[in-house]
Parts: sequence; structure tokens; C-alpha cells
Amino acid sequence: MAFRDVNARRHIGLQQLSSLASTGRTFLGPMKSHKFIVDESTNQSRLIFSAVRLIESLDLTSAVGQLLHETIQAQNKEFKTGMSTLLFLVGAWSNAVVECLQQNVPVPAIVSVMSEGLNSCCERVQCLQIPIHDVKKELCSSRVRPKAFESRTGQVGRDSLTHPWNLLCFQRDISATEVIPINSCSHQGDDCNFNKCLVSPLAGFGSAASVVKAVSDKSSSALSGSGVTASSCITRKLTHSRHFSALGKSHFSSQQDNFQGYLSGPRADPCGCRGLGHLAMALSHGNQSSVKLLQSIAAYQQERAECSGSSQINIAEIVTCCVLGLPESYSCVSPGFVTLVSPEQATVIKHLADKPLRILLMDGDLTEQYRHLGFNRPRNVRTVLEHPNPQGGRAGDLWLSRMSDILMSFEVNLVLVKGSVCKNFMERCIASRILVIGCVSRDVLCAFGAATGAQAVTYLSQLNASRIGNGAWVELWAASDGRAVDLGELVPARISAGGIALLTAVLTTALPSKAQLLEDQFWTLLYRLHHALKDGRVFPGGGAVELLCLSHIQALEGQPGRPGNDRVVTEFPSPWLAEYKSVVLQALASGWKRYLAVVLCNTAKASSELEAGALVDHHLQKAAACGSSSAYILEEFRRGGVLRGGCDPFPDQFTDLKVCDNVAAKTEAWRRALDLVLLVLQTDAEIITGPRRNQILNSSVSNKFMFL
Repeated sequence: MAFRDVNARRHIGLQQLSSLASTGRTFLGPMKSHKFIVDESTNQSRLIFSAVRLIESLDLTSAVGQLLHETIQAQNKEFKTGMSTLLFLVGAWSNAVVECLQQNVPVPAIVSVMSEGLNSCCERVQCLQIPIHDVKKELCSSRVRPKAFESRTGQVGRDSLTHPWNLLCFQRDISATEVIPINSCSHQGDDCNFNKCLVSPLAGFGSAASVVKAVSDKSSSALSGSGVTASSCITRKLTHSRHFSALGKSHFSSQQDNFQGYLSGPRADPCGCRGLGHLAMALSHGNQSSVKLLQSIAAYQQERAECSGSSQINIAEIVTCCVLGLPESYSCVSPGFVTLVSPEQATVIKHLADKPLRILLMDGDLTEQYRHLGFNRPRNVRTVLEHPNPQGGRAGDLWLSRMSDILMSFEVNLVLVKGSVCKNFMERCIASRILVIGCVSRDVLCAFGAATGAQAVTYLSQLNASRIGNGAWVELWAASDGRAVDLGELVPARISAGGIALLTAVLTTALPSKAQLLEDQFWTLLYRLHHALKDGRVFPGGGAVELLCLSHIQALEGQPGRPGNDRVVTEFPSPWLAEYKSVVLQALASGWKRYLAVVLCNTAKASSELEAGALVDHHLQKAAACGSSSAYILEEFRRGGVLRGGCDPFPDQFTDLKVCDNVAAKTEAWRRALDLVLLVLQTDAEIITGPRRNQILNSSVSNKFMFL
């Protein structure tokens, strides 16, 4: 068997990755350029903004395309965010690896150095993690400041370019739970050591900041530093914010007025403002409409969870429903389950309005031929007729009559079905004034089961009185102005029960092509907030983490041995590693640099990638001159963003908006992107077996093959 690299100078697989990834270039940054996807079979179009929808819409016939699709789906399934970053870095690192190959860098060297370089960067950026409590205080305290205070902090910001440790310090031997007011601190040596404790740079602008352990002791080999002293001072405490101070009237207005803090129980918010709203705004990356919906959801769940003290948003209690034909300002959060029904079902709902209903839950399809998963046919039984006549013969009519009699005998008014419903059976139920709703998620069934006492059944033949729930009710959904919505083809209806733990985010739009976009935006922000509360910390956004990675790689290029590793290299000779280490690390850094450049271009902060690259280099030089890259970056983040310059795409009221990113989602997107590129790199080869092996062995091109 012979083995040969296919087009070693080009690598077709990497080129395919780069080509596919380039289609998602405009999805980076808060100011995304959306795309229209057109279905050639129906000539209908929809608006998208995410890499998931883009990859789903492409005709991916190649193996590389399938790998890319599976990688993005894995990221989406776990985090629901970070897919655009993953897609872009796949393309950027594919180009970087191709450039390494063109410089005759061996594949093992590329794989080894890039993998360990990424691991070192992931460890390095842990010192930028900011606890949720400190983020909340920063977003509360930095929004409204007296002019005198602004001028004082402005001077501090200018001075911090040469002395960034005025706002960031690391303290030895301090308990992670101790609270220390910080005014200034001195700096000696390099950046923070991972074994030291991080005091938030936000502490000087609000109340005392908590000291947080950055990472475990095993991560300390990447950097080294020295001790720092801190002195306490009297800090000014700001207690008001002009954002989210007045909420729009809705069904939850009283609950929102009572909402304090961020899902932390009934205790008061120390900042005197709605911290969760500010955190959601920072994670929204400019998506303001979803923030208002999330605040309503949080207020409702906060009231229900006060006794338990839960600090998480329960995503299982949230569903969405897109209503077409109304302006987007009509979007709201409604208790219960809002869904779209046909006009015939709407007629049944009008009849059942204001009546207590007996509800039945079905965990499966409501069709005659449905069999549950794992169903085994009885032995020694010969099946004469498996399926009835599709047009409705005697056997089909018998099943329909029998199932209808079961529902009527138990006086069932409402049936929620997890799967599909037989069309003929639906018509019979409508004639009998029984409301049947199909394609209901398992979470909705569980919520109605808990609220009404109903127990789900797989087949109607299993139904008995103990499995039927009581206390449900149904009505046509009404808009915020109180009128019912009748849009012709589909009508929104609301099904609820007393004490049900279920909320529906009703997303309205006048553009059918935008419905999927609004739903994706809502779920993306919801999962960002969920993961932030679950992790308890976030990364500063605006390019802060990527800039620190670039600065760290510059430091790694001058260190001997493997990136972030002092162990002796045994796989390859040291001169061999030293020869290619700098080239490969520069290729790794080029991915993040292109990422920052494209974000700057997409947000109109730079007119070209050349100008954006120059701005990134300028920040790197200033960070190196300060002697502490992390301190410089956190100071720039406090001032409103790391990559500033050019015109600001946000309105005036959002000029000082802080942007935050999820910790696990961002680093996992990096790892998945690099893993995919290196996988394609190592498999982009031709393996020849059979009689051709001897022909190649005796030919003049035998030196191009490796014989196994």
C-alpha cells in the first residue's frame, strides 16, 4: 500500500473548508449583515443571520462539507451560540495551514504546535473571566456618572495606559470569598500568575469587588509573575441607572416592578438596578427586542422561584410562537402555551372559551398505524391487513369511530399530542367540538401534566379516568391592545391552566421571511444568558479575549520548547521544533487577527481589513508597552470596548454599552474549529492499494510515496 499527499501545495480539503467558511464572513460582530436564502422548489425566501441556518441551506455533497456541518451542529446543540465564530475560524485557520504547507512545514509540526498553542491560549485567557456579580456592578455603575466623576475616571483611563494596574491588581494569599475595596496597586514583572487571585477592575467604580480565583494551580506554567499589594480606599457608590428603570406595561408589570437583582432570590440588588437586564443587554450584542422579552420571563420565573432561591433561568419552561401580520412591537411574553391553529379549530376554541376543560396528553402519534419505539409484533400471528385504506374504508372508519367514542365517553375536551394527528380523526374531533393540538413538545406536555394532574398515554386504548387532567382552559390569543388576532390561515390561541410553569414568547412580525430570524435571535440570547448564569462568569467582549491571545502568542514565540510547556520534546529533535515553531504560531495567531479585523470592518470601525489590522497591531504595541496585557485589555474594556475607533454603529444611548461573551462557548468554538482543520489536514491524502502498488514502486515517481 502506498501513501501520498494529494496536491501537497494546495490541499483540496482545506481549500473546500476555506471556501465554505467564507460564506459566513458577514455574520461576525453585533452589526451582522443578514442573508436571504431562496428555496428553488417553492421560490420562497427567508432571512438568516446564523451559521447554522446557512450551512443547513447549502448543498453539502462533499465529505468536508459534511464534517463542517456536523461540527457546527454539535456546537449549536450544546451552546446555541458561537457557531459564527467557529465557521469563520475554520476558514481562517485553513488558509493559515495552507500557507504553512507552502513553506514546507511538516504536517506533524503543524498539528503539534497549533494544538498546544491553542491550549496555552485557552489557559492564558482564564484571567479575563469576570464573575457575574462584578459584571453586574460594572454595568450598573458605569452607565450614569456625575460629570466630575467622569472627568476623574477619564484621567485615570489615560494614566492607565502607562500604569494599567491602577484598576487591576493581583493579590497573594487572599481568600476567594474575601471582599476587598481596591483603589490602586503596584505592578512588578509580567502578567498575572494563574495561581494568584483576580480582583475585578470594576471595583474602583462601585462597591467592593469580590476576589476570585482565576484558574487551578496546574495552569500556572504558562505565565509567571510576582506579588502585588493592594490598599483600601473609600469608593463612590452609584445607585441609579437610566436603563431599565421604567418598564413597559404588560401582564407582568407588577412582577417586573418587584424584580430585583438577577434571579438571586428575594434579596435586594446591591446596585439598586435591574442587574439581569444589564447582563442580558451585554450578552445580546445589540439585540434589544429579545432583552425585553427575557426581562419579562425572568420576572415571572423569579416570583415563582423565590422560595427555592434558584438562580437559573429554566429553559424547559419557555417556548416560542411566531405570529405573522403584526408589527414587531407587539411581541410579548404570555403565560401558558400559545400556538397557531386552523380557523376550524378556532371555532371550537370560541365554543370552549371560559369553560374548564378535561385534558388528555398523548406521548406519540394519534394515528392508527403508529407503534411506539421498541414495539415487538406478537409471535405466531399472521397479519391480514396492516393499514386501512387511505381513502377511508371500513377498517379506517372503525378505528375512527372507536377512538372518537373513547374521547366522548370520558368527556375529554382538549387533547395535546406530541406527534402528528390523523387528518380524518382531526375532522371528527372538530365536529364533536373536541380541540386536538398536534406537534406539542415534551416540555409542554410535562408542564400541563404537573398543572392539571394529567398522565400521558401512548394509545387512546390505554385511557382511564385517572389519566385525565382537569382545570385547563383555552382562548384566542389577544394582542397588547386587547383585540383578538384573526389572520385568516392560522389563528393564535392560548392554552393554560392554573399554576402552570410555562411561558410563551410570542414573536410578531409583518415579514414572513423574518420569522425564523426573530426566533433564532431570541433563543441565542436566552442560551447566552442561561450559560452565563450557569457558569457564574463571562468574558469581556469587544475583542478582548482574542487580543490577549495575540499578545500571548507573541510572548510564546520567544520561549524555547513547546508552547506553554517546559517539558523536553522527545518526539522530534529540538532544532526541528525551533525551526517551525515561530511560523506555526504566527499561523495560529493569524486566525484571531483576521477575526478581529473582520469584526472591525463589519461594525464600520475600519474601512478595510488593512486599516483594521493596523489598529489591532497598535493595541498590541500599547499592551506590550504597558507590561501587562491583561490589565491593559481590561482597562480598555472598562472604557467601553477594546477595539475602538472610527464611527460607532450603535445609537447614542448605547455608546457605552459593554459587550460580554460566554466563557465555555467561546473556547469550545476555538477548539472545534482547530480540531476540524487539523482533521482535514491529516486526512487530505491519497491511499493506493492493490496491483498499482508495484507499478508505483518501479516508476520514477516512487520517491513521492510512502510505502506502508
